[in-house]
Amino acid sequence: MTRLAAMFAMFLSLTAPHAWAEGTDMTEAVIIDGLTANLAEFKWTHRPLIVFADSPYDPAFVRQMELIEDDLPALVERDVVVLTDTDPSARSALRSALHPRGFGFVLVGKDGGIKLRKPSPWTVREISRTIDKMPMRQQEIRESR
Repeated sequence: MTRLAAMFAMFLSLTAPHAWAEGTDMTEAVIIDGLTANLAEFKWTHRPLIVFADSPYDPAFVRQMELIEDDLPALVERDVVVLTDTDPSARSALRSALHPRGFGFVLVGKDGGIKLRKPSPWTVREISRTIDKMPMRQQEIRESR
């Protein structure tokens, strides 16, 4: 996927917060507004990466999203869907379930379990390494050979 296509996919996903519910092809819509997301929708199909902040202008949030946008194809390859939540006053289901404090991200496995929780931005390479060590991902790699 070219950088332009990735940016277009991100734009579409941000302007359509209900993209998942409407059956959007998740190989294109990687970044979704998490205010209305339900983690159960992704169980056994995707690895949600939930990025929280108290404002979309939080420098750590901005940096994390830049890092994600720099390598969207690596996330697509690992069945990652990025959910963003930058409005604490909305009291989303994600916030109720994961209890974030300020900026942070949470990686949830396909089994629905929390695999990683970090209070500072990480590169896609660092996130990918964590995913690639998971038993389910190891199985996916073996099956793809």
